Amino acid sequence: MNITFRQLRLFLAVFDNGSVSAAAKLTHVTQPTASMQLKEISNAVGMPLYEVISKKIYFTDAGKELAKTAREMLHAWTTFEQTMDATKGLARGKLRIAVVSTAKYFMPRLIGQFCKKYPDIDISLEILNRDGVVKRMRENLDDLYIMSQPPSDMDLQDDIFLVNPLVPIAASSHPLTKKNGAPLSALSDQRFILREKGSGTRMTVDKFFKSHQFRPDIRMELGSNEAIKEAVAGGLGIGVVSKHALHGHQKEHGVAVINVKGFPITSYWHIVHPAKKQLPPVASGFKVHLLNSVKSIKS
Repeated sequence: MNITFRQLRLFLAVFDNGSVSAAAKLTHVTQPTASMQLKEISNAVGMPLYEVISKKIYFTDAGKELAKTAREMLHAWTTFEQTMDATKGLARGKLRIAVVSTAKYFMPRLIGQFCKKYPDIDISLEILNRDGVVKRMRENLDDLYIMSQPPSDMDLQDDIFLVNPLVPIAASSHPLTKKNGAPLSALSDQRFILREKGSGTRMTVDKFFKSHQFRPDIRMELGSNEAIKEAVAGGLGIGVVSKHALHGHQKEHGVAVINVKGFPITSYWHIVHPAKKQLPPVASGFKVHLLNSVKSIKS
C-alpha cells in the first residue's frame, strides 16, 4: 500500500471538514487534484472510503479507520519534527488547544504571551461548550484541553492550574445588591438564569445547590455567559457565572455580584489530555507556560 503523508493530510482534512473543496483549500491543492488524490487513496486501500449522498459525505468503516490511523501517524511525525527542532534550539510547530467557552476570557491572553516568546509557533484554538471539548478529546483532535469539569470516565493527565470562582449576579438595581451576607434562603423567591445542563458551570452549581438542599426556580437555561448577563441586566432573574466572565470586576454591563453566604463556589480550571498521549514539545512547553503564568490572572 503506497500512500504519501501529503495524501494522508488531504484525506484527514476531508474527514474533519466533510468537504473535498474545503480540504483542497486547506491543503493548497486544486479541487480536481484533491479528487484525483482521494481516488488514488481508495485504490491503494482497495475499499471505498466514503460515499456522497445528496452532496453530503458519509465515511465507511474503512474510511473512519484510515482517518484514525492517519491522525496517529501525523501526530507521531509532528512530534518527531518538533523534537528534532528542539534539539537544534528551534521553537516552531503547531499547537492545538480546545477550551470551554468561559475560558475565552483569559486563555487568549496566556496564548498571546506564549506567542510573543515563540513567534514561529502556529496556534489552533477551538472554543466550544463542554460537550464539544470532551468530544474532541475522545477523538484525540488536539494537544491540550482546558475545562473546569473533566470527564470521569477517561484516563486523563489532569493538572489544576487556576481557581474558577462562581458568583451570583443580579441587575445593578436589584435590592439584593445592597445587602451584605444574605443567606441562601434569601434567593428562594428569585427566578434563576443558569448555564445549560452539561456545562461545567452548571454541574458545579447544581452540586452546590443539592448539597445545601436548595431548589432554584429556574426561568431560563442559556448557552453563554453573555446571554446570561444580558438576561440578568434586563431584570429576568439571578444568574451564577464564573468571576472570569466579569473580567474580575464586581460590577459590569448592568449586573453586579451579590453577597450571598456560601458564595463564591470554588471550582478550578484544569489542563487535561489523555494519559497515554505523548505531548509534542510545543504542547509540553505551553503547559509549563500556563502553570507558570496564571499568577498574573486575578481569580
